Amino acid sequence: MNAGRQQPHDPVDAIIGQWAAVRPDLDTRAMEVFGRIHRLSRAMGDLMEKAYEPYGVSRGEFDVLATLRRSGEPYTLSPRQLSATLMLTTGGMTGRLDKLERAGLLRRSPDPHDRRGLQVTLTEKGLDVIDRAVGAGLAVQTEALSHLDDEQAGQLAGLLRELLSGTR
Repeated sequence: MNAGRQQPHDPVDAIIGQWAAVRPDLDTRAMEVFGRIHRLSRAMGDLMEKAYEPYGVSRGEFDVLATLRRSGEPYTLSPRQLSATLMLTTGGMTGRLDKLERAGLLRRSPDPHDRRGLQVTLTEKGLDVIDRAVGAGLAVQTEALSHLDDEQAGQLAGLLRELLSGTR
């Protein structure tokens, strides 16, 4: 934020103020950061869900389609690879794959290299849906970032990357 500009008061400030009144001995810096990250994540999650809705997919289903799309042609991965990338159980993945297959967005077929395995492939319809949905999602994210200038957005991305690297 600009040094001369007063920062807006938000709900996290109110919570921090309440803790300061009853427990002035606490250092609440971490709560300020992670409280805002949590609230931002929830708010953006809701906005992303709305952005994907016109394409008939939820955020979780979007993630499956996006993972296949990012894998490059022929847009094929095993269910195990998808589960590992998305940090999902095989049961959770099966439900998503079932719904996406019924919608004609992907197909499952035997893995030609492993008689016991399957492969999941994005269909032409799935490719069209994910390409349009990712554009809609990025538009929502770009709008949310429009409150920051390019330097601030870059600083924030770097700080979050650094913070995330410390949690591994």
